[in-house]
Amino acid sequence: MSELPILSILLLCPLVAFLVTLVLPESKATAIKAVNAVAGLVTLVLSVIVWAQYDETAGGYQMVEDIPWVADLGIRYTVAVDGVSVVLTLLNAIVFFTGVLSMWTLEKRVKEFFAFMGLLVFGVFGVFISLDIFVFFFFYEVAVLPMYPLIAIWGSTRKEYSAMKLTLFLMVGSALLFPGLIALFVESGGQTWNLVALSEPGTFSEGFQIFVYPLLYVGFGILAGMWPFHSWSPIGHVAAPTAVSMLHAGVLMKLGAFGILRIAIGVLPLGAAYWAPTFAFMATVGIVYGAFVAMRQTDFKYVIGFSSVSHMGIVLLGLNTLGIDGTNGAVFQMFAHGVMTALFFSAVGFIYDQTHDRDIRHFGGLVGQIPVASSFFIVAALCGMGVPGFASFWAELLVFIEALRVFPLLGIAAIAGLIFTAAYILRVLGQAIFGPKNPDWDHLVEPTAWLTLPRIILIAVLLFFGFAPSVMLDMIGSVTGGK
Repeated sequence: MSELPILSILLLCPLVAFLVTLVLPESKATAIKAVNAVAGLVTLVLSVIVWAQYDETAGGYQMVEDIPWVADLGIRYTVAVDGVSVVLTLLNAIVFFTGVLSMWTLEKRVKEFFAFMGLLVFGVFGVFISLDIFVFFFFYEVAVLPMYPLIAIWGSTRKEYSAMKLTLFLMVGSALLFPGLIALFVESGGQTWNLVALSEPGTFSEGFQIFVYPLLYVGFGILAGMWPFHSWSPIGHVAAPTAVSMLHAGVLMKLGAFGILRIAIGVLPLGAAYWAPTFAFMATVGIVYGAFVAMRQTDFKYVIGFSSVSHMGIVLLGLNTLGIDGTNGAVFQMFAHGVMTALFFSAVGFIYDQTHDRDIRHFGGLVGQIPVASSFFIVAALCGMGVPGFASFWAELLVFIEALRVFPLLGIAAIAGLIFTAAYILRVLGQAIFGPKNPDWDHLVEPTAWLTLPRIILIAVLLFFGFAPSVMLDMIGSVTGGK
């Protein structure tokens, strides 16, 4: 164990915020928000420290903490980070902090909202740093369960239906994962759940890998919004309140992609190679389908929801190339898409809070009424189109280069999907943000400096990694060997 258990401290921050929130009375709404904002800021600082302390040259798992938990079953609290974990831990901290600030005006059942939010973030951090696959699954379940009350209580637009559909889909995913993970434990000798030990070449036969791999891929892929098991995701985005939409699209969907990379591909590489063409095809369909359907939507959030299906398809396509550039691009896309969608939902949430309307057809000329708030949406839109200068450009470029090399026809189809992406984004910008002004919204006001802060942070992150992609690629490359 390292001298300072920084990963456990990072993990405990949202848990402490959760416990303090439970203790504080409901009437202390400002204190509850402040506690969670401080927790978010501390996790952000700690995530930056973890990034700075990680030795990219040495690579591998670092800052290891290993403590027995259920010794008779070989379960241990083993946490560590590699370059991919460092990147996604920072993503979670960014979205957590900015999500708390974006919900500063919340007035309905503030205590319960931030308690569930803290529990969700606690689970996400646990997934990203776990090296024991049982503990990984434990934190995975902790992360997804709070989504039901967060949507059913604080959501809108068929919130009970959306919350239930989301929960049922994710339970199906877990029902596939659990037997798959147990099979890994039993087949390896029933002595350890340790991810490093299970990833040793020769641990599992080729036949076993080919049989079990789909259980893990689809189980994790459902949370990643893979086609055709994606339908829970857009309606979940629409129904969720602002910060929950930010966490849902920005972080929670990344748990599924991370699970595929870390466990499915990492432990069962022969199974991954066998199934890669099939799942690459499904990912490509998701890219084109998500973009095409987004083009037909009239609700701001539905546009972003189906956009997430399309952009997560890029992540899954990159992972299924099984190449260095494809994997680097996929992880980069996880980060870029997480920040971009957080900005998207934050911008739309601000508009909805004032108008209680998300129908694109009811807006027009918002840039002339609320130019600052509109600029946040415009920046997210430019990033969504993969414009150079934003983080998503480099991520998509790497994935498409590798896809053309490994799956030429699928790569061409995926790139063609960018045409639909540009079409639906430009349509929204032209109709709602620009276009003829709707005088019904002349009363809209700009965000305060406090509410502007989270959006500025998200934009700064997108631009920083857009102009300095090597900072991100060097960190990811310490795992993939693509430095």
